[in-house]
Amino acid sequence: MVDTSALQNFRYRIRREASGAFNWAKRQWHESRWFRWGVIFLGLALAGWLVLWALLAKDLPDAKTLLEYEPPLPTVVRGIDGEIVHSYARERRVQLQYADFPQQLIEAYLAAEDKTFFSHGGIDAGGLVGAVFDYMSKLGSGERAVGGSTITQQVAKNILLTNEYSITRKLKEMLLARRIEGVLTKQEILELYLNEIPLGRRSFGVQAASRAYFDRDVGDLELHQAAFLAILPKAPETYSRAKFADKALARRNFVLDQMVESDFITPAQASAAKAKPLGIVTQRSERSADAGYFLEEVRRQLIAQFGETADDGDNSVYAGGLWVRTSLDMDMQDAARDGLRQGLMGFHGGRGWRGPLATIDPDKGDMAQQLASSNLSINFQNWRIGVVTARAGSSATIAFADGSTAPLGGLPDAIKVGHVTAVSPEGNGYRVRAVPEVSGAVVVQDPMTGRVLAMQGGFDSRLGSFNRATQAERQPGSTIKPFVYATGLENGFTPSTQVENSSYCYYQGSQLGEKCFRGGRGGQYPLRYGLEQSQNIMTVQIAMESGMPKVIDTFKDMNIGEYPPYPAFALGAGETTPLKMVTAYSALANHGRLNTPSLIDFVQDRSGKVIWRADNRVCTGCAMDEWDGKPMPRLKPAGKQAMDPRTAFQVMHMLEGVIERGTGRRLKDLGLPLFGKTGTTTGPTDTWFIGGTQQYIVGAYVGYDQPRNLGGYEGASLAAPIVKRVISDTRKRWRDDPAIAPTGVRMVRVDRRTGKQVFEGWPTEGEDSAVIWEAFKPDTEPPRSTAADEIEARRKEILEIIRRGSSSNARAQSEAREAEGLEDFVEEQGGIY
Repeated sequence: MVDTSALQNFRYRIRREASGAFNWAKRQWHESRWFRWGVIFLGLALAGWLVLWALLAKDLPDAKTLLEYEPPLPTVVRGIDGEIVHSYARERRVQLQYADFPQQLIEAYLAAEDKTFFSHGGIDAGGLVGAVFDYMSKLGSGERAVGGSTITQQVAKNILLTNEYSITRKLKEMLLARRIEGVLTKQEILELYLNEIPLGRRSFGVQAASRAYFDRDVGDLELHQAAFLAILPKAPETYSRAKFADKALARRNFVLDQMVESDFITPAQASAAKAKPLGIVTQRSERSADAGYFLEEVRRQLIAQFGETADDGDNSVYAGGLWVRTSLDMDMQDAARDGLRQGLMGFHGGRGWRGPLATIDPDKGDMAQQLASSNLSINFQNWRIGVVTARAGSSATIAFADGSTAPLGGLPDAIKVGHVTAVSPEGNGYRVRAVPEVSGAVVVQDPMTGRVLAMQGGFDSRLGSFNRATQAERQPGSTIKPFVYATGLENGFTPSTQVENSSYCYYQGSQLGEKCFRGGRGGQYPLRYGLEQSQNIMTVQIAMESGMPKVIDTFKDMNIGEYPPYPAFALGAGETTPLKMVTAYSALANHGRLNTPSLIDFVQDRSGKVIWRADNRVCTGCAMDEWDGKPMPRLKPAGKQAMDPRTAFQVMHMLEGVIERGTGRRLKDLGLPLFGKTGTTTGPTDTWFIGGTQQYIVGAYVGYDQPRNLGGYEGASLAAPIVKRVISDTRKRWRDDPAIAPTGVRMVRVDRRTGKQVFEGWPTEGEDSAVIWEAFKPDTEPPRSTAADEIEARRKEILEIIRRGSSSNARAQSEAREAEGLEDFVEEQGGIY
């Protein structure tokens, strides 16, 4: 039971003592001047604190946001093997966890910035008093005072506040530091600090700075290097420059002394570290692969998907910290780059200097600085890009982006001051070099998946970002013919069908009547012959007999392009890109299944969650904990069935003849079961070769960006050697396995000259074999060859030999007649092929 009398007595005592205290204070107020002033001072202080709180604290950001803080991070790109090949960054940032920071590096920062970090509550009283006195001493001088900020205060400033130099900002910083200490652990605060502190050279955080200054990771830093990084927060732009090396050394050695004083290192360790130079690297090793065109195309696709900056969303390219797995195969990429460059340089030959890569105006300031801001460079042999800054007769001076200069020789008459050109070392100076004016593209693709393994869209992406593999719309010429023949095979033709090659006639209407064109090698030939020898008349015959609308539909189905149904488009008059053509050939190798070409396999956010993938097929049951005894789950085939599998294989099998005895014979000695097709447009202005196996498809295109005559070069002599170099450089990667036929294909022995079936004799090695294997759909095999057929075929062969052995004048006349017939056809149709 509660004792009410005791409770009442307690209350009485409280009232009595409170009344006594009040009376005492009242008496002191009237009797003591010091008491009055003290109360007034305390009241004003309290009021000031309330006003300060109202003005500063109420609008401060919530320190709890640091619990979920995600700094802007660059996007990291990996190749097909998982190795990092590039990053998209405007600032150097690498996010590490506290456990990743070496203890010696942490101690260097504590010694340099905040010795009492682990004991104070966010504000260091001693440091604050010193900062106030320093501020008062420098007041009015214009010199910036020592901040006196703790590491916690620097976190508040770097992440939640601005870098404004004012007392107001300092007070806000202090208030926030107290809040942060109540939300985060000391280790979490240090982790934020070491990841976010700006350290110069566009580096934020110690890992990025370690790479920028010493070209090594933080785990590999030596003591003197860790001490140098610890001096950078004070003045990164000063200590990082060579002209202030003495100041940097003095400050670094001071930090080492502070580490000794704090018992982090021994005096002997400090002395050994002081004896070492700064060791700052002027150039860091590139972690970016030499695959500029490929990586720029990846960047374009990522920006289209996720946005460019933080304002575009949490997963933007330059702030989202994405991890991107691509299909970039560096072996293939290097081969594609080198193969294209060798081909372009070989074509350029002795054509000499073709003009400047760019022109800089001398009246707009330092030309070397203008060159540096243009970002023009080159990675070919030992070449460099420079700008001519002076010329007097046969001597000149070249300046480079780093500010260095050198004498320049080998001067073309047309080169002038302000011209940007390629040069290479020679003697004590440099010699002018010519970057080929002609350009082109190479694409390597996996036909089974559509993954692009390599892409070279010009001589060097550092000279211009225009990607001819994806952006150049050019006429494919004869490389489009396989899809005309595929249309024929879908509409009653077989590889052995005899097609007239002497002339082509078509009805133009009641007023114009029939129009005929002649050319090619006279007579009838099997369908295969027309594709192997790239016969235009036979191709048009097949297209018109199958129906041009159907041919155009095939082009559309294979994603080559959409064109009007005119005969010229059967010979490659329409425009398309190298990537589209390579993808279409990949479908031939993939039994008619067309995959969407892809450079990106999948994208992960900063936490590792997959947020996009190219292959979205669902595999039901693939992730079950235990096997249920049913058939193993399998993914559905990728892509779409754009062509009958048997037709695709028939075309591919005929294209093997192009390598065996047709226009692509120069690739035969590679010893692979290759198929492919050359292509040349009128002029010629564009040359092509596309081919490969069911494992890889390689396509090459060569031409001027502003189309003009290549001077007689054809696909077989210009583009095909490029593809051959690519395959040769990666030959160990290519399997020798013959192509696998789909269900429903019958392999039949036929006479190569007549196309008819034979039952005696077998195919032999060599391009002159009279008997070959041919692929047919069921019930389309040709009838048996007779003696009369063989006699007639032999007669045609003899006539062909005689024709080949005719005089050069007769040959020229024959070619002129053929060209005249084709020229009429082109003029009539308005097409170029």
